[in-house]
Amino acid sequence: MTTSLRVRPRVWIGFAIWLAYIVIVFGVQTATGIPYDEWGDSGQNLFLGGGLSLIVATILLAITTSLLGWWRPALFEDARSHHRWPIFVPILVALLAVVNLTLTDWASYDGVFFAASLVLLLVGFTEEMTARGLMLVALRSRLSEVWVWFLTSAAFGLMHFMNFFLGQDLVPTLQQVGSAFLIGTVFYILRRTTGTLIWAMVLHAVWDFSVFAVGHGTPNPLAGLVGVLEMLFGVVALAVVWFTFRTSARGVEARI
Repeated sequence: MTTSLRVRPRVWIGFAIWLAYIVIVFGVQTATGIPYDEWGDSGQNLFLGGGLSLIVATILLAITTSLLGWWRPALFEDARSHHRWPIFVPILVALLAVVNLTLTDWASYDGVFFAASLVLLLVGFTEEMTARGLMLVALRSRLSEVWVWFLTSAAFGLMHFMNFFLGQDLVPTLQQVGSAFLIGTVFYILRRTTGTLIWAMVLHAVWDFSVFAVGHGTPNPLAGLVGVLEMLFGVVALAVVWFTFRTSARGVEARI
């Protein structure tokens, strides 16, 4: 795989890309001067606070991936997981996203706010390409698949700690970091069972959009139950992720 790549994958490259992503996104979001807890106040706040940084990150990640020549390994597995049945966890999360959208107070949306919300769908590309795309490729150059799963999921969770420095309280930030680790495991399972990162990007985008949508306007009392189920499904993902480490390629075991 590495012979056709412009740059040979190295562990440090993965961590450098991850750190650069955090610095760039945090820098753009800080420069706008809009606190994290005010993003939902208007369409302008949402675009400048969150959307603009995602547009910048999308462009830079596309350039970086092209320069490295890592598009194929970042987006596609050489061999899917031998066990496909763990995909039931991502399916459950997808159903939860649909529930979130049905519980959303759509009357609270105006055209500008909705358009700005759609820009947030880019998070599916940016965060997945950073953690379970480029970083995953880099880590696989040296580490076993167990460490690849754990470190990419942990790195994904820690990305969300920047929200504390953007004005979010510490306790909800720590909860968000932990929740992101669990949901990151779900996205990892989806990559391994489908053989591509693309479906994880789609689910990630829809999931984040649904979580933000259901929290806007008048909250539905059932939204809290969805949050509990999210954590439950995340724990289930931890219980079954081990079954995705084995590859289907010629019966060879992935390094665990």
